[in-house]
Amino acid sequence: MGLMDYTAVELGEKIKAGEVTVMEAAEAAMDAIEKGEPSYHCYVSVIDRETIRKKAQELQAHIDDGSLTGPLAGVPVAVKDNMCTKDVRTTCSSKMLDNFVPTYTAQAVCNLEKAGALIIGKTNMDEFAMGSTTETSYFGPTKNPWNPDHVPGGSSGGSAAAVAAGECSYALGSDTGGSIRQPASYCGIVGMKPTYGTVSRYGLIAYGSSLDQIGPMAKDVRDCAVILEAIASHDKKDSTSILREDYSFTSALVDDVKGLRIGIPRDYLGEGLDEEVRDAVLRAAKVLEEQGAIVEEFDLSLVEYAIPAYYVIASAEASSNLARFEGVKYGYRTPEYEGLHNMYKKTRSEGFGAEVKRRIMLGSFVLSSGYYDAYYLKALRTKALIRQAFDKAFARYDVILGPAAPTTAPKIGESLADPIKMYLGDIYTISANLAGLPGICLPCGVDGRGLPIGLQLIGDCFKENNILRAAYAYEQHRGFTREELAGKEGK
Repeated sequence: MGLMDYTAVELGEKIKAGEVTVMEAAEAAMDAIEKGEPSYHCYVSVIDRETIRKKAQELQAHIDDGSLTGPLAGVPVAVKDNMCTKDVRTTCSSKMLDNFVPTYTAQAVCNLEKAGALIIGKTNMDEFAMGSTTETSYFGPTKNPWNPDHVPGGSSGGSAAAVAAGECSYALGSDTGGSIRQPASYCGIVGMKPTYGTVSRYGLIAYGSSLDQIGPMAKDVRDCAVILEAIASHDKKDSTSILREDYSFTSALVDDVKGLRIGIPRDYLGEGLDEEVRDAVLRAAKVLEEQGAIVEEFDLSLVEYAIPAYYVIASAEASSNLARFEGVKYGYRTPEYEGLHNMYKKTRSEGFGAEVKRRIMLGSFVLSSGYYDAYYLKALRTKALIRQAFDKAFARYDVILGPAAPTTAPKIGESLADPIKMYLGDIYTISANLAGLPGICLPCGVDGRGLPIGLQLIGDCFKENNILRAAYAYEQHRGFTREELAGKEGK
């Protein structure tokens, strides 16, 4: 068993006990990247070996003198490439920011650094987080470590694939409409989106400001809880950051779901859901029921309106957020132009990819005079109604259980040919973002092709501990280990 096969917490415990040095962990991660990158392309930028070795020595010294005692001290981590990192290139996987080197670091990444994390690189993603397959990246697609002919999901596909391939111990992703949970499902790892406002968005290059949230991607539920404790904080630099009374997420890691009320929306089990995915999700629900949870199906209304509402709102916010990329202050500028407006036009035409342009144009359209009321305001009202539907559901249930995606990972090239089909792949994850709810995805089996199936658990606002409790209990009793799950596919 190699060092990159351990969970982040297991590796942290070995480093703390002196069984493994930070340098050995760093070298193992760098070796795994060197071996895996030609096949998977998980990273946009990898920090050079000498810089990582120097940082590993510094961290080891702090661990040895007792100034770093946290569970993640010295453990290698990868960061999605839409989070600013001082003096390290941050591209959003776009030609527009190909040469952008920030002068500051995102708060969530700063929090990890304070915990002693060893950052080894920036992971590939869909351009400006717009996509569900990591195929819209300017630097080329990431491939799924379970089967390189298939996508890893998106937009945090690079982070998910890096964890699945053992090219880091854990990673950070961002979730606007399922961009942590869906790739976690496709890559057979655990991914968590916390309640909106729990993790600072300062330094996260915005896509949809009312929807974006940073979260952990790791090998198991315990890792996610530990990482979330490290990155969650109130931040005055982020106006949407919320000061919470309790940040103790690891306290939920108890193998006890007796009396926990779990609802399964019938709307999530209907047309469009792959039969193997449905069966695996219902088997997972049965496992929790056998452990004492109260499980029943119910009707969650407005599910069919979630995707149109999301894409109107997200595209509108994107058109506003991406207006700053015009070739003046930073980023790409077209080499030949005539006058200011021509420079804007050519820079944005050349700097943005097709999917980003599509969403900017859609967003500009729904915000334009004559269409604002018909589309954007109507989408906001629908968002409020979806939130009310969840409020009604959480009056009866502690956790909502369902699939993370309607199918397992599609083949590379299939989704880009039909953008609407790609958008529909987010049907089970989008609602949590519209309502600001926490959600977690963890493996619950594999399909006939040997590709992982993800189980999604959604909780009420600030009730992460409910979904962590259910996820942890399921993980203890699901009938297979992480190694056995991977072994079923022969990876």
